[in-house]
Amino acid sequence: MTPRRLEEVRRKLSQLKLQAIVITVLPHVRYLTGFTGSNGVCVVTLENQFFLTDGRYQEQIREEVQGFRPIVTSGSLFEAMKNQKVLAKTSRIGYESQHVSVSSLAVLQKQFPRHKFVPTASLVEEIASVKDPDEIESIKRAVQITDKVFEQLLGIIKEGIRENEVAAEIVYRHRKLGAEADAFEPIVASGVRGALPHARASQKVIQKGDMVTLDLGCRYRGYHSDLTRTVSVGAPSDALKRMYRVVRDAQEKALTSARSGMKAKSLDAIARKHIASQGLGKYFSHSLGHGLGLEVHELPRVSRLSKDTLKTGNVITVEPGVYVPGLGGVRIEDDVVILNGSCKVLNSSSKELIVL
Repeated sequence: MTPRRLEEVRRKLSQLKLQAIVITVLPHVRYLTGFTGSNGVCVVTLENQFFLTDGRYQEQIREEVQGFRPIVTSGSLFEAMKNQKVLAKTSRIGYESQHVSVSSLAVLQKQFPRHKFVPTASLVEEIASVKDPDEIESIKRAVQITDKVFEQLLGIIKEGIRENEVAAEIVYRHRKLGAEADAFEPIVASGVRGALPHARASQKVIQKGDMVTLDLGCRYRGYHSDLTRTVSVGAPSDALKRMYRVVRDAQEKALTSARSGMKAKSLDAIARKHIASQGLGKYFSHSLGHGLGLEVHELPRVSRLSKDTLKTGNVITVEPGVYVPGLGGVRIEDDVVILNGSCKVLNSSSKELIVL
């Protein structure tokens, strides 16, 4: 936790005329407190900050949580908030409306019938979207681990191996190289299955001439990497080689253009326009990218519908893709830091078409 984060939360509370906010989303709790456990709530008021959890984490919070008043309970965290008078001298309380369930909100309102609970959207997310140097270093380390795993996969992927065998190697090698966990279930899609942007690794045997799309990432100190590369087992068809060139060129155009102050939808449009100019526009079916940090998908959104503006310190993915049913697919993805006037690509994995 850094003082800047709490200062930014309180600045937003003042703007919204709120006296406090209840933070229940665990990545947001971790962002503000440092807590890595599975049950915790933090409350930030204009003057104080509280962290509530259960007895399993009595010792853990001594090491992880500083600057917050800790409250350990054996019962409901919301009930403990009431018993410990966490919301004393407050009346308008924010809550994370995009994440709090109807039943959880009802419990809060029952515990605090005299308070008004006001929905907020993306309050912590907007603050967390701008990474500090320590956060960027953790993301860099996660990226380095995933880049190394990809390098090792090039010696494993071959004709006759099953997609789910490759996925198992990804999971194993991430952990062996120091990752806490995978960022998400790895995607391994070969041949015509490459036309499925989020294909689960299957029992399909990789065959000669198949393009194989690999989407993998890991978590290191809470922060994530997210890499996609598409390789070929044996010589690909001319149609697949052309598809690869189009996607690679679209990504390069976007990377050359990305900078602080740019509308995220404008960055999406650069890659989308190039793919459309090559007659493949209808096969680019998802957004260009997304923010990356304590969550795999966070702000800013990098899509044609995004209302976000890129800021210095954002870490985003840039991942154009083309998916043609009956033929296959290509996606190329890097993690990049947005800078003033440019961006920095964190990945070192080659983007030349690799033929295994």
